[in-house]
Amino acid sequence: MLLNTAERMQSLRDKLDVRGIGAALITSPDNLFYISGFKALIYSRPILLIVEPDRTALIIPALEEDHARREAAADELIIYYEHPEMAHRGASHLTELDAVMKRMASGTRIGVEMGQAPAALVDHLRGLGLEPVDVGADIKRMRFIKTAEEIAAIKAAAELVDLAVRESLAGVREGATELEVDARGNAALFAAVAARYPEATVDLTVMTPSGPERSVMPHVFSNTRRLRRGDVIIHSRQVGLNGYRAECERTCILGRPTPEQERAFKAMQEAQRAAVDALRPGARMRDVDRAAREVIRAGGFADWAIHRTGHGIGVSAHEEPFLRFDEEMLLEPGMVFSIEPGFYIPGLGGFRHSDTAIVTAGGAEVITDCPRGIEELVFPL
Repeated sequence: MLLNTAERMQSLRDKLDVRGIGAALITSPDNLFYISGFKALIYSRPILLIVEPDRTALIIPALEEDHARREAAADELIIYYEHPEMAHRGASHLTELDAVMKRMASGTRIGVEMGQAPAALVDHLRGLGLEPVDVGADIKRMRFIKTAEEIAAIKAAAELVDLAVRESLAGVREGATELEVDARGNAALFAAVAARYPEATVDLTVMTPSGPERSVMPHVFSNTRRLRRGDVIIHSRQVGLNGYRAECERTCILGRPTPEQERAFKAMQEAQRAAVDALRPGARMRDVDRAAREVIRAGGFADWAIHRTGHGIGVSAHEEPFLRFDEEMLLEPGMVFSIEPGFYIPGLGGFRHSDTAIVTAGGAEVITDCPRGIEELVFPL
């Protein structure tokens, strides 16, 4: 198993002990995976991980039992059932939770992810005489610095995302739909994973908004719009391999660019380069954002630079910390970010490259490597 779950469990327990917290109740899917190694397909049925000083329990619906026995690092699996033949053994996650919580004395502090745990669950714990306290920030901080094993996993995902982006860009042509561009890269990705990583899991996010109306929407699903002469196109892709992700995005232009398109493209590319140069240990995260914005402002595009310069990436598609204008946190070796300054000009289009970069002792290591220059990303008709 890639995840060192024993080490992570102990790290969490140490944090609970220092704060006088009797147990932690983990509910968010990504933190469940990070701590226990278990990730379900869907969470409409609650899944709860309880971390006590000397044991762990995973409360799961019956349909996840075999999956959890194979992958979850938990001392005990507690099953609840949705079919009448077994309902007498427990039909509610709350009933099973109550049985575990009875081991806790009244007033025991119980750690929960206050930013993500359902309010009803927090109220339920209070109704049991327990005191919910936030441990979400503690787990976030655990995830900031990637281990060597995690970085190796992210680099493997980066190789795959590069492959898929290159293949998708090869499909950019007049008359192709956004979905067809996505599909070409997807097919190459799935073939590569099958050949290189037996029994691996892969997940992906991909979108190719095109044209002056759609490329100005940074997060929009691809649709059946056909690419046209003069379009600015942003192909955006993340690939997750066995739970760890990398990101690569490229802006391209179909046909000869106008002077305005060329000027915007080059400003975007220079802004990303400035952000990468600012990504070094000891720098404040806001300084990375500022470095990119100074370039964008000098080009006259500041009013349309509407999002942060980058975000953490690893288990989650977007995870803390964030490279934004008001973040005072210092960069440390082992942090991993997407670097993606962008701006979106009404009537012209959006301009954004994204690369995955690791903070190292000497600066930044960019681990995605697709064509970046305008000469390489203008596609002739």
